[in-house]
Amino acid sequence: MIYRNATEIVHDDVFLALPDFLPGSDVFLKIEGLNPASSIKFKAAINLVEQAEKKGTLLPGVSRVVESSSGNLGIALSIVCAIKGYPLTVVADLNTVESAVLAMEALGAEVVIIEEPDANGGFLHKRLALVDDMLKADPRLVWLNQYKSRANVEAHKDTTARSIDRELGPIDYLFVGVGTSGTLMGCLEYRRENRLSHRVVGVDAEGSITFGGSSKRRYIPGLGSSRLPEIYSDDGSFHKVLVPEDESVAQCHHVARTYGLLVGGSTGTVLAGVRRMQDEIPLGSRVVVISPDLGDKYLSTLYSERWLNDHPTLIKERSNV
Repeated sequence: MIYRNATEIVHDDVFLALPDFLPGSDVFLKIEGLNPASSIKFKAAINLVEQAEKKGTLLPGVSRVVESSSGNLGIALSIVCAIKGYPLTVVADLNTVESAVLAMEALGAEVVIIEEPDANGGFLHKRLALVDDMLKADPRLVWLNQYKSRANVEAHKDTTARSIDRELGPIDYLFVGVGTSGTLMGCLEYRRENRLSHRVVGVDAEGSITFGGSSKRRYIPGLGSSRLPEIYSDDGSFHKVLVPEDESVAQCHHVARTYGLLVGGSTGTVLAGVRRMQDEIPLGSRVVVISPDLGDKYLSTLYSERWLNDHPTLIKERSNV
């Protein structure tokens, strides 16, 4: 198949069965890393830019784009902005893996790294403060704001959730990781609008405040927040699970060595959430787990014994997975 440009290469129909992950039930991993940006954020990035253009907020030949990102959205926006000709600045932080920074720079983006955590132990507040300063200094600068824009939610309602329904039909459980909460909110809206009955489980990392927990330093990018995203809404229609980061790492290694697939830390977190709920899931259930990205960009961190030894709180006995 021939595509006109990279934004058309979105494979939304790839699922991997995980035999025996939950004995007696079927578990399907929705693989979102098979696109030019290598993550689920590609769909959000495309919609964020296109909706800003439709509203007249983003003007070709005039506007410059800025966004806060821990990595994946930054890569995705770098691709979209390169195609459309928008200069892009990504405000990232020390948790952003080096390969992601190099990818953004190779695609033409300017990457600014926040090196000191804020009072909550995270970086998000300082990233957003810098974005705010940049907006005041440059009237041509447009912040797409993945934390607030409805385009983030609608991207996943119209693609991610729809593709699960189309490809798999009725399911019993859907496990979704929570960062900006765009994927979760989109999947919930699709379920509500189509009157589906499956149970949705939001999975977040310990140290994130989204589910009401206390903030603390986290080392795995992709999930969690030290600030409540504006698009997030808790109406009681979904279950919530918090996962410590050592369990996320353990699941990444388990999937690699059992199923031959390298997954990112956010996928490991969501799979750990399934493990935490396994006693509540009836035998014979059809369970879908959204895998936001693959693990190639984390070889020097999550899959590195040296890096893990430098972060001993992330090491869990692998015999326990």
